[in-house]
Amino acid sequence: MNSPAYQPTERRPIASRNTAVAAWAARQLAAARISPNAISVAGMIAAMVGGGLFAATSHVPEAARWLWLGGALCMQLRLIANLLDGMVAIERRVASPVGELFNEVPDRISDAAAFIGLGYAVGGHVVWGLLAALAAVFTAYVRAMARVAGAPQDYCGPMAKPQRMLVATLIGVYCAAAPLAWQPQVPAIGG
Repeated sequence: MNSPAYQPTERRPIASRNTAVAAWAARQLAAARISPNAISVAGMIAAMVGGGLFAATSHVPEAARWLWLGGALCMQLRLIANLLDGMVAIERRVASPVGELFNEVPDRISDAAAFIGLGYAVGGHVVWGLLAALAAVFTAYVRAMARVAGAPQDYCGPMAKPQRMLVATLIGVYCAAAPLAWQPQVPAIGG
């Protein structure tokens, strides 16, 4: 059960958490009694839909531009949900160890969905998407194991979650806007 006294031990520093818009959105969601865990799951669903839209570009080329844009939008929705879930938990005073699990597991599924979808996308190869998903999950695993071993959380380094989703968003927007001749053709591994 959620305990009002529980406070997350460490939180990823996110500058946008300090904006008036984010604080207002968190207050509105808390007032509506929206569960932080539901917000985490909604972000995961957005990432899964986005990954599916990216993957669909190779199957429905006539709609690829719209699919790329939809995937890019879903990546941003995932980030917004990721920003707000913890803020709402603290605002409602329902932060809990189970909530931390709900924060982490959807993040791993979201990374996999986004990058595997990009791997299947037009001009891509699924192996690259699988490798990117594996790298994202492995990085989080190493951070979690270091925490279990007593090390402080370390969120620095290139390609943290916001940067990964920014890259996925930019790829989506670029592929939606660029002429087909300008779109990247990723080489197959081993071929």
